[in-house]
Amino acid sequence: MATRSAPVAEVSIDDIRQLLLQAKERPLNQEECDRIFNVALSYFHFGEMLADKSATIAKLRKLLFGSASEKTADVLGEDRSETTVQSAAVSPADEQAAAADPGLGESQAGEPGTSKPPSKGHGRNGAADYHGATHTCVEHDSLHAGERCPACQKGKIYKLAEPAVIVRVTGGPPLHAHVWDLARLRCNLCGAVFTAKAPKGLGEEKYDATAAAMIGLLRYGSGLPFNRIERLQRDLGIPLPASTQWDIVEKCAKKIEPAFTELIRQAAQGEVVHNDDTGMEILELRAWLRERPADDEDERTGIFTTGIVARVEDKRIALFFTGRQHAGENLTDLLKQRAAESPPPMQMCDGLARNLPKDLKVILGNCLAHGRRQFVDVIDSFPGECRHVLEALREVYRHDALAKAQAMSASERLLFHQAQSGPVMAQLKQWLEAQIDEHKVEPNSGLGMAIAYVLKRWEPLTLFLHRPGAPLDNNTCEQALKRAIIHRKNSLFYKTEHGANVGDLFMSLIHTAELCGANPFEYLTELQRHADHVSRDPPAWMPWNYKAACATGTDPA
Repeated sequence: MATRSAPVAEVSIDDIRQLLLQAKERPLNQEECDRIFNVALSYFHFGEMLADKSATIAKLRKLLFGSASEKTADVLGEDRSETTVQSAAVSPADEQAAAADPGLGESQAGEPGTSKPPSKGHGRNGAADYHGATHTCVEHDSLHAGERCPACQKGKIYKLAEPAVIVRVTGGPPLHAHVWDLARLRCNLCGAVFTAKAPKGLGEEKYDATAAAMIGLLRYGSGLPFNRIERLQRDLGIPLPASTQWDIVEKCAKKIEPAFTELIRQAAQGEVVHNDDTGMEILELRAWLRERPADDEDERTGIFTTGIVARVEDKRIALFFTGRQHAGENLTDLLKQRAAESPPPMQMCDGLARNLPKDLKVILGNCLAHGRRQFVDVIDSFPGECRHVLEALREVYRHDALAKAQAMSASERLLFHQAQSGPVMAQLKQWLEAQIDEHKVEPNSGLGMAIAYVLKRWEPLTLFLHRPGAPLDNNTCEQALKRAIIHRKNSLFYKTEHGANVGDLFMSLIHTAELCGANPFEYLTELQRHADHVSRDPPAWMPWNYKAACATGTDPA
């Protein structure tokens, strides 16, 4: 399950006392209500953590203040300069493999001889990176191709294929407005008024498809609440009330829903499915849970957003579902749409039983990063033993990175892991069993429970040694769930279940487009412009093939 960090309310006790006194005299505004809500949410979340018998000071600090880094070099306190890979000694593929680590999102291999590699994101972007920029061709003011060279007066000049480039970035509101002032003429005798015709193609709608796409991308792609977008637009002179934004995205969701439904159908046919949960709040649903009858047999009180990432051939589809159902129940609903003749899919998740689908067969794989994390959490108490485990798992991840760098097929990767990672994992299992069998570790200690977690799930944790294409961990789903987590941190909650459904739809389409390398803004825009065609033939309007459908020349809906 994706860890839900406790919301830290950055207010003093005097601030809260003042707010409560003001509440007796006048209604609180939205910002003041949010501060009170955040403090209350923090209080109850702390209570849940303290009630957990397995909670330790280290875990509480991690939940409150976040984790630093789980990279092996950081956890073990290694000097990065000593582990820098020298490009003169190994191939580029080996460099990538040596830099791989389950606690790291990108390669950290630096240049030879450097003590600290450059951070990702630093450096200049080339002109080719500005895909959405407006290009203006500027011809030479006095020279033309074919003329005599003014420098040597002998040769002829010709035009180079690559022009010189200047990039200038300007600011402006996310949503622009264009006002057309239509001239009006009035007869001074009869009073008839004659108004100039509006430009062709202007349309009847005040907010066009691009406006809805931009609002959806800001709200559900970047996590900006409607009121923040409203404030930004107002400051830039283009008013856009929060209520209007909701009306726009709700109307847009109805148009593009067939594409979301088709994504669900295609995801059900995936060879590999990742799933996980993170907590979410829906005020309407929370109120219903508080008011339900005391004799209600269903004691569940949690509300979750489930993330499912399905791998279908060479494509990845991300889906989000928010409500009372756990990840396993949402996965069950998804797999019910799977073709009957298809073999069971591989499922990757953590060790929680509620992630498993009921009454449906899957080939289960458990997240190796979760198993590794059990030892990261107790390394301060058992440094030597945890180092042994982390270094063994680092070798496995290096092998997997090397397989990716060499673009191995699923079968080749399986054979490579069996030859290289198989002996490492076999030795690790023997070592873990010896710690318990030879009474070197107290079973109830932190290390003992970490060992028990791994040994209990050894077969699903090592699925990558038995099945072609089996992933090592569930990091793909964890990264997808950051969409929901960003929403939760910025907006705290959904107001209604309908609002949560709209959010799930936009997040699914946006993140799937990003996973497929498509432009989510353009994709959302084209889905609206061709809404009739999307409803008639949804498979032709997926993020990976919608451009071909646009190229057919069909008129927008």
